[in-house]
This record gives sequence, structure tokens and C-alpha cells, in this order.
Amino acid sequence: MISVNEAKAILQQLDLPRRKLTLPIQAAQGFFLAEPISALLDVPSFDNSAMDGYAFLWEEGVNKLELVGEAAAGSANLPKIEKGQAIRIFTGAPMPKGADSVIMQEKVTRKGNLIHFDPLDAHQGNHVRYRGTQCKKGSTIAQAGAEISPGLVSLLASVGVEKVKVFRAPKVALIITGNEIQDLGTALSYGQIYNANGPALETWLRRLQVSGIQQIKVQDQKEAVVEALAQALEEYDLVIFTGGVSVGDYDFVKVALEENKVEQLFYKLKQRPGKPLYAGKKNGKIVFALPGNPGSVLSCFLQYVKPVIQTWKGDVGAWRHFQELPLAHDFEKKIPLTQFLKAKIKDGKVEVLQGQESFNLIAFGLADGFVEIPEESSFVESGTPLRFYPW
Repeated sequence: MISVNEAKAILQQLDLPRRKLTLPIQAAQGFFLAEPISALLDVPSFDNSAMDGYAFLWEEGVNKLELVGEAAAGSANLPKIEKGQAIRIFTGAPMPKGADSVIMQEKVTRKGNLIHFDPLDAHQGNHVRYRGTQCKKGSTIAQAGAEISPGLVSLLASVGVEKVKVFRAPKVALIITGNEIQDLGTALSYGQIYNANGPALETWLRRLQVSGIQQIKVQDQKEAVVEALAQALEEYDLVIFTGGVSVGDYDFVKVALEENKVEQLFYKLKQRPGKPLYAGKKNGKIVFALPGNPGSVLSCFLQYVKPVIQTWKGDVGAWRHFQELPLAHDFEKKIPLTQFLKAKIKDGKVEVLQGQESFNLIAFGLADGFVEIPEESSFVESGTPLRFYPW
């Protein structure tokens, strides 16, 4: 049995086989750039006005100009501006030749085809967006590894980038074990329970941009579990078991892993919930076997499986997605294990919720994430900073 930190260190050393995928920028949110992006043009691609006002050639002391035209956004074939002339211009419109400044419309009085203003309100170069001030054609605007957000999509679109190369998320098989597990929508007989783990994990996987997901239900029979794993290893990059990883008479996952010659990375951690967690690999494929209780499943998924998937997608900070927040109250821990507790942020502090049993899901409806109580801590005083892992 190894520590949480040792297990995470092992997973961080995995050599994950990455594949690239080309996506339209609108469909790439949450992925990570596989290559740096260069601007395809200067932005702005022309000098333009930053204000509604009047474009003119600045001269010291001038307080009166003759209007000779108008420029709206998208205008072309504008007249050339001479000294003493101006055109009415709107935000985003191209600057006419000869003009180098804009005065805001609020600073101007118009009489016929003449405008009057205080010379102190007119400054050379004012309110002009010059070509290439955001970026120059060919300049790098996003590095490989950058996460694609709506803001980055806006930037990419502004320089003419239509598609990007990203790292593909792994294809995932969810193998749900247990004779008692029944699909939603069916009537339960005595002793049966609904499949809570499958929908929860599939929802999380979709949040991580995993699209190739297959849920596979198997009975607690050795041959069925062995065959399900063999088939999943043929077709999927990542296999996740729920249940059947302990040492009971009907727990066949460990046997199936051995018979399929999966190399064990670790088995059993000094943590609660999720002590009997397993991780292994075979031919570039990764296998996790999670306990069956939903609380253990989600805790183990967020702590170990999620960072592996994010790393697979090119997220260089996948193992650092936590916050340091103060504990809202004293907490006593009676067992020498790392604990991951359902918690809620309140007034900038972490509040541990009631109902921490691994079968109890009520707290999941209230929690913002998990707080980590270190293995070596038996008593944590209020105000102590702890790692908080948000959903």
C-alpha cells in the first residue's frame, strides 16, 4: 500500500500516446493546442478610428475644420484629407489617407459643413488604432499547450484562424460490474440498485471533451469480466472499472487484469475513500479499477483519472488544479490516511459537509468539490490552508 503522493508521482511519469485532431475553433473549447499559432494577418489590418468623431490631419492651434465626407465601418474609397479638412468617422471605420488623428464627437460643435472645437481637446494621434498594434502577421499569438477558451477563440478568429490542431482526448470504456446494478428506467427488485456510477462518470468524461465513451455492464462472473476487459483493451485507450476490485468471492476485476497481462502500477492506497484503487497499463493503454461506492468512485476519478485524461489532452498543469483555502472549522481525523472530504466554499473558506460515507450521495448535491486532509494530520485547526479540488 502506497501513499497518495507516491501514486500521483507514478501516474505523472506515464508516457501517454498522444494523437492530434483538427477542429474548427468553435468546437475546440476545453482542448489544448498541439502546435503554436501564428497570426495570418496584421490586426488591425488597417488604421481605424477608436471613437465616433472626426478624422483630420493634426496641426497645432487649429480649432476649425471643413467637413468633406463621412466614413462608416467597412467604408472604402475615402477622400484624401488635406490640411483644414475633416470627415465624419465612426468607430471601426478606416482612417482616410492624410488623416492622423480623431477628435471625439462630444468635443465638437457642428455648423453646416464646419466643425469647431477647443485646440486643447485635439491631440495628434488620438483615438486611432494603428495597423498591427494587436499583432503582426507571422507573430506567435498562442503557444502549444494553451487551453482553448472563448477568449482565445475570439483572438484566433480575429487573425483569420479557422481551425486548430489539438490533442485528442482518449477513447474511454466504462466497465460497470455487479449483479445488483440495474439501468435507470427499470423497476428494482429487492437487493438491486440503480447504476449511479455510469451516468456520473460519463457526465464527467463529457466535461473533459471525451466523446468516444462506451458503458459496458458485466455480471459478476470471471469469464465475463475477463472478456470485457480484453475487448475494451482492443478498442479503447482508457478503461475504467467500477466495483469488483476488492477481494470478495464475487470480485473478479483483479483476476481479469492479471489474465489480460495488465502491468500493475499500484494497488491500494493510504486514503479514504477509495483505498482499493488500482492502476495499470498495457501497450500504451491505461486501466483504472475504482471501488464500487459512488463516493469512492468520484473521489478517485477526480484525484487520479481526471488528471491523466487532462495530461493526455496536453494540459501541462493537469496535476495542479487545486486551490489553497483555509478550513472553516476545526477537524479531527482519527485514521492515519489521507482523506478526501466533500466540501463547500463559504465566505472564502472550506466547510466540510455532513454525510461523508462513501455510499452517501446527499452531500454531492451541496458540495463544490473535495478538500484534502493530509495523511500525517490528526487534527486540523480552523484557518489552516488545505488543498481544495473544485468540481
